[in-house]
Amino acid sequence: MNKLKYLSRVNLFQILEPQDYNQVERDTRIEPVEKGSLVAAPNPEEPRLYFVKSGAVRLYSMTLEGKELTLDVLTAGHLFGEIGAPVSSRQVYAVTLEDSVICTMSYGQFKALLREKPDLAIKFIEIMSARLAEVEELLEHMAYSSVRKRLLFLLNKLADKFAAPLAGEEAEADRPEWVRLEVELTHQELASMMGSTRETVTEAMNRLAAEGIVKRAGQRKPLWIRADRVRAFLAD
Repeated sequence: MNKLKYLSRVNLFQILEPQDYNQVERDTRIEPVEKGSLVAAPNPEEPRLYFVKSGAVRLYSMTLEGKELTLDVLTAGHLFGEIGAPVSSRQVYAVTLEDSVICTMSYGQFKALLREKPDLAIKFIEIMSARLAEVEELLEHMAYSSVRKRLLFLLNKLADKFAAPLAGEEAEADRPEWVRLEVELTHQELASMMGSTRETVTEAMNRLAAEGIVKRAGQRKPLWIRADRVRAFLAD
């Protein structure tokens, strides 16, 4: 497996020169991870930083009621872990939403790299600041919005992060407003991501389908989102 090919896709490392990837390669461990696997959990034996090379990872914490509360959904090029989580990683779990490739680096190795590459430290701060802003927005919606608006907010985020490139008939000029998600998500997974129940999400999704905001050709078919209408509803 070509580590350098994957590392060059990680947004944190895009400011490095090609020769610097060799050092990063030596300090990292890369492995494929199946969908539904727990990648990180609270109180790790050794603090580590994780990089998503391909696939998708969901970060979540547990509420006092024992429900999962999604904090973020990360795609290729993003990072998380002991020093990469938007909140204390002692509260955060990470699970793969699809078959993924994950690379890890120890806390000590990452600190040493930042000392050698100050520009990398600045980039890391920028990434974490943007992540924190996203999490704060998410938590605000989870606390104060209706189920419908929470679902629309989630669908908008998914459309931004998982929009599949269209080709052939899908790219026809009369359908540019529809976004097809690359990741497959069940109603139960959507419910966990927005702090709700599967039954509630199914009812809400059926309403959105009737309104022409989402569509799916079958149970195992990709989910399509009318992104422009979702954004319009959120703007009201």
